[in-house]
Amino acid sequence: MFDPVCPSTLSPIRFGDKWADLIIRCLERGPRRFSELRIPLRGITAKVLTQSLRALERDGLIARRAHPGPVRRVDYALTPLGRSLLVPMNAACAWTGEHWDELLDAREASAGA
Repeated sequence: MFDPVCPSTLSPIRFGDKWADLIIRCLERGPRRFSELRIPLRGITAKVLTQSLRALERDGLIARRAHPGPVRRVDYALTPLGRSLLVPMNAACAWTGEHWDELLDAREASAGA
């Protein structure tokens, strides 16, 4: 999904902003820190990641947790509501995989027009 040639960029189905579905996938296996999210999300700026995280938190899909201690540490995790979004996301990914060739053909035809 995070590979530049992945079909996820062809999916006409969006969950939130451009990065929301990728952030949700990053959190699928457990909480991650901001810096840990930037590694698989090549190309996202810190500002845009912050905006996307805030939007996902506002919508109740992720939770931000600050850990007390001498070193400030914050991580992000899916909420039960966010985790429930994984099922329709998996269906959208499967659909995109099934229609990959058609989607590519349509994009190439549109670019040539």
